[in-house]
Amino acid sequence: MFDLDKWQEIFETIKKNKLRTFLTGFSVAWGIFMLIILLGSGYGLENGVSKEFAGDAVNYISINGGVTSKPHKGMKPGRFIEFENEDEDLLASLSHVEKTSNRSRIWQVSTVNYKSEYGTFDIFAITPEYGHVEALEMVQGRFLNQLDQNQNRKVAVIGRIVFEELFKGGSAIDAYINIGGVPFKVVGIFNDPGSDRDLQRIYIPTSTGQMVFGMGKDINSIQVMLGNASSEESQKTVEEIKSTLAERFKFDPQDTRALFIFNSIENYQQFMDLFASIRIFIWFIGIGTIIAGIVGVSNIMMIVVKERTKEIGVRKALGATPFSIVSLILQESIAITAFAGYVGLVLGVGLLELVRSSFQGDSYFANPEVNINVALGATFILIIAGALAGFVPARKAASVKPVVALRDE
Repeated sequence: MFDLDKWQEIFETIKKNKLRTFLTGFSVAWGIFMLIILLGSGYGLENGVSKEFAGDAVNYISINGGVTSKPHKGMKPGRFIEFENEDEDLLASLSHVEKTSNRSRIWQVSTVNYKSEYGTFDIFAITPEYGHVEALEMVQGRFLNQLDQNQNRKVAVIGRIVFEELFKGGSAIDAYINIGGVPFKVVGIFNDPGSDRDLQRIYIPTSTGQMVFGMGKDINSIQVMLGNASSEESQKTVEEIKSTLAERFKFDPQDTRALFIFNSIENYQQFMDLFASIRIFIWFIGIGTIIAGIVGVSNIMMIVVKERTKEIGVRKALGATPFSIVSLILQESIAITAFAGYVGLVLGVGLLELVRSSFQGDSYFANPEVNINVALGATFILIIAGALAGFVPARKAASVKPVVALRDE
């Protein structure tokens, strides 16, 4: 039952001891505020990096040719490693490889037009499986397929930004765009959840690009998809790729400049391990801050009990039970810490919302957030721990005989 007289007495005590009340509340509010900020910042970094990964698969290896830097079996250094179509087939038989694709930049042309609208975009010749590497989302139409590749079709898939600049919101599917003076039929429009820079691309079939733009059988890079392979398994595949291509192009497998290999599985795992460590560190600092708040509350509670020893003696002399005395002190502490904890929680969440609105677009820091249940749980633990920390001295003071308590100075 709500005891109005008891709460009026608590508020009067708080008003008489403003500094003590402020210090108690500040230690609680600061602990919760720092925990919210630390957790939110950690998740903001993780969300930002995860957003960058969202536009690409995390289970592929990309291989680009380089320039040899070591002599090998009578071959001089300085040779360019240039891939051809059959090199993709060569890597398809390696362990853990489920799919392969290739990609080549069409450097000969970058200006594209549709009727009177012109733009400069990145044009790539790819095989259909490359859509799995970029993890593209089709907005309209379809992606390139194997028939496009086999029949050297002059078809193109365009990014959302290309669509907006050339078609101004009009219909693009089945329309023809001119790439270097050659008409290509638009069969699809894609979106990339990771980054807008990839939305300025136009994809055409590799076979068509090789035929139209005089590329012969050359391809710039090869991608292999490894399914659910672990980081260790992907490293094994990387070594197989090095040895296979070293034998094919006659270079030293230890030549670090002959091939440039990007292992997305290993890269992704490194980031996940990093953020796991960051989360542990944040919780370590956050718990330390909470403990500091608990210590602050307990110290102030001990002072409170010491100051009110004589008052406790008077109350006991008038017939108050030890339980009523202890409960009064703890209710005062809980009222202060609960209010201060709420203030710290609101300020922390408010600051995170302010930071969230400041980091928009492409950023490695995005949507800083915190699990509200974690924050409320930490606040509850801090309040209860602080109250319990003062229970022992309060209980000890309440057990003192009234005559002894009245003599306390």
